[in-house]
Order: sequence, then C-alpha cells, then structure tokens
Amino acid sequence: MKQVTSIDPNSISTKELHSILLTAIAPRPIAFASTVNLKGEVNLSPFSFFNVFSSNPPTLIFSPARRVRDNTTKHTLQNVEAVKEVVINIVNYPIVEQMSLASTEYEEGVNEFKKAGLTEGKSVKVKPPRVLESPVSFECVVDNIISLGNEGGAGNLVICKVVYIHINNEFLDENNLLDTKKLDLVARLGGSWYSRITEDSLFEIPKPIISKGIGVDNLPKHIFKTDILSGNNIGRLGNYEEIPSEEEIEKFKSLPEIAEMLIDLDEEEKMELIHKKVKLNIDSGDLDMAIKLLFCFN
Repeated sequence: MKQVTSIDPNSISTKELHSILLTAIAPRPIAFASTVNLKGEVNLSPFSFFNVFSSNPPTLIFSPARRVRDNTTKHTLQNVEAVKEVVINIVNYPIVEQMSLASTEYEEGVNEFKKAGLTEGKSVKVKPPRVLESPVSFECVVDNIISLGNEGGAGNLVICKVVYIHINNEFLDENNLLDTKKLDLVARLGGSWYSRITEDSLFEIPKPIISKGIGVDNLPKHIFKTDILSGNNIGRLGNYEEIPSEEEIEKFKSLPEIAEMLIDLDEEEKMELIHKKVKLNIDSGDLDMAIKLLFCFN
C-alpha cells in the first residue's frame, strides 16, 4: 500500500505551505503584467497565480500576493490600485530569461522594460505599454481587486476585463488562429523550475462534448485483471461513443486474424494477449479496433 504524508496547513509555516502549493499546482501560466503608477512610471513583473476565467465578458485574473518574508505588497498591486489598468503579456520561450530578470525586486520607479531589455509598445485603450516581444498581449481594465488576507502570503485577486488584444501574426496558423505549436509557451513550476510547451510535449485527447462516452463502468470487468492497460488507456476506452452490438462482436470474432489469435490459449493467456493488442490499438489511434477486441473477451 502506498504511503501518504497528510498535513494540516495550520501545522506548518507559510513558507513550507507556499512551497507545497507552488510545486504541486503546476504548470501555471504566467501573467507578465505591465502597469503604471500615478506619476506615469512603468512597472513590469511576472505572476504565475494567473488564469482566464470568462470569455463573455473576457476576464483574466492574476494575484500579486503579499510577500511571505515581510508582508509587504508589490509595486504591481500598488499601481493597479491607483491606476486601474494593466496589460497582461503572454510569455513564451524566446523571452523567458528576460521575464525572469524582470521579476527582480527593483526600487519603485525603476522601469523593468529597460532592465530586462524588452521593448515598450504603445497600447490603444490603456496607459501601460505592452511588451512588443510577447506573442499575445491583452489590454485590460481592472474591474475589482479582492484581498484574501492581511498577512504574508495572502493573495490579491486582480480581476481584469480585456478591452483590446494584440497578436503577433508569426504565431497564427493558415486559418489565422493562434497555433499552439508555434507559440512555444512556458509555464511556472515550483522552485526555479519552468516547463516548455514544445511539439514533442503536446498530445491530444478527444473532448466528450457532443457525444457521451460509454464510461469505464460499461467496459468488460476483465480490464482490471491485468496491469497492462493504464488508467489513461481505460479512460480513452471509456470515451468511446457506444458499446459494440453482439452482431458486430460476433462478426469481428469470425475474422481469420482474430479467430486465430484466440485459439489454443487458456483464459488468462487470451486476456493478456487481448489487453496487449488493445493497448497497441489505442497507441496507434485505432479505438474502434481496440473496443471490438476488448469485447471479444467478455
């Protein structure tokens, strides 16, 4: 049986809890936020407590947390409280080192665009500039700021409504849509670690939106009797649209290659052989063959 470490969050320090949360809840997208203060001085800083929460209205939320070590707030939070506008620039691999450099805690009034060697681009509807090197930039107005506490580590949810979008055409596909493979996005992990979204790391899963998968509960129970099929394999099988009919299964069993495969084997050998073949079919993308083969032994 697997050993599990169970922790009451109140029993450890904020620093320890912070480390667990940021390492376990990952990867996280990065909001490279440019803001201005009342003097018009520019600030640029990254935040990985960030995501999209609505498309109508288009709403992004990021959270500049209070510093754990001394409970102070960041210039970005102070700026959006004073000037309720922000540009959220998306970070990809070509600018990840410059983004990291911009996270340095420079004194107020220091322009991180200059420190990081990034280029200010004039925004259309808001005062803060955008990062010209970013593949996508979202001009936003700040609708609300929700404080989650007054102690070190407490977040401040900056709720942003997107009012203008800039997309570098280099990252569009032939249909003028953003191309995930071209974007080469990065995401934040725990500690000093990041992840890079390359073509090699991408995979697709059919979305069960229109059709309803039959569910794992409707698969033959023998799938659990070996360790050949992984949880992902079983999940993919459960996403199949319908259980093959008895007529389909009998017809499938009569195929020479299938009949030959099932002959002269005991039940356990048949089950293992079928599971191995099903796994190969899933890996090759032939889910129809995998399902039929699975129901041959039922």
